[in-house]
Amino acid sequence: MSMRFPLVGERIRIRPFVPEDRDAAHEVYGDPEVMRYVAYGKAASFEETAAMVADYIRHQEEHGYAFWAVEEISTGRLIGDAGFEAREVGAEFGYTLARDRWGRGLATEAGRLCVAAAFGELSLPLLTGVVDPANPASARVLEKLGFTLVGEREAYGRPHHEYLLRAPLIRRALPGQSSGSRGRTTVSGPG
Repeated sequence: MSMRFPLVGERIRIRPFVPEDRDAAHEVYGDPEVMRYVAYGKAASFEETAAMVADYIRHQEEHGYAFWAVEEISTGRLIGDAGFEAREVGAEFGYTLARDRWGRGLATEAGRLCVAAAFGELSLPLLTGVVDPANPASARVLEKLGFTLVGEREAYGRPHHEYLLRAPLIRRALPGQSSGSRGRTTVSGPG
């Protein structure tokens, strides 16, 4: 699986992580308020951040996708991550953004770019997402992206709401094909 990068939105650019991103990523992952609802709910040490970035790079090499670096176009600043972790079927979607970038629709914008890649170039059959019940803002992001709440499950040692989004298949005529052929749709646009 080979992706073309960067994924570019109106205000953000998404690309694979590189080792040099450790310091900028740690500005995000080292913030206890940012990490309150992420994974195990605690800020990462610099060593943990470095290991996460290395894991993302390795996951990208092994699966053709991973959690990717999210950069703000206007500043060039790395402001977080968005992307996927492989699952037995499909992948789990997630994102993390710097606190000073919350409430601007950037998570939705990043999510739309990721969902388009998942169901476009990556041809994943479905995406899941987990949200801490105490984090309604992230639940709203997933709902804007088309995810549906399907239940609860334990993740990272605590209960989470689980969301699901299946790849949309719509019958439509594609250039050069009959009207009975099937094509994929993608999600795009700012959030």
